[in-house]
Order: sequence, then C-alpha cells, then structure tokens
Amino acid sequence: MTDPHQAATSPGVDAGDIEQRAAIAEALGKEVWPADRDTLVSKAQESGAPDNVLSSLQRLPAGQTFGNVQDVAAALGIGTEQHRF
Repeated sequence: MTDPHQAATSPGVDAGDIEQRAAIAEALGKEVWPADRDTLVSKAQESGAPDNVLSSLQRLPAGQTFGNVQDVAAALGIGTEQHRF
C-alpha cells in the first residue's frame, strides 16, 4: 500500500525534473522523432518554446540522434523513471 502523504515520483526524480521533461516534450511534440540536436532546437523554436527549454536543447551533444524525450532527458542529466520490468 502506498502512503498518500509521499510524493508520487520515482526515486532519483523530483518535481523539477518532471516539469522540465514535460516542457521539452510539449515544445517538441510527437512527430519530430528521431532527431538530432539541431532539428530539436529548430522544432522548439518553431513552437515558441520558452528560453529554458531552448537553452537545454542547445546543450545536447552534436552528432547524436535522440529517439524520444527520455533520450533527451538522459543526455541532459534530467532524472527519469526507471522501468521495473
């Protein structure tokens, strides 16, 4: 049984991580994947992403292809949930 007074995030993930990953996902949408850093930055600019999202995406390594938001979050050091199975 879970404690209703405990935060509903996975260990190693905080609310800020979740909000940052959600903002990135919202700015990029579902149709952009797979994509490299430059494509992701361009898509975020087109969608009017906030400056903090753009600056995060610009920190991604060049020459790497990302398959989804989880890949981007991992590359940026944003906490992500661990799959249990």
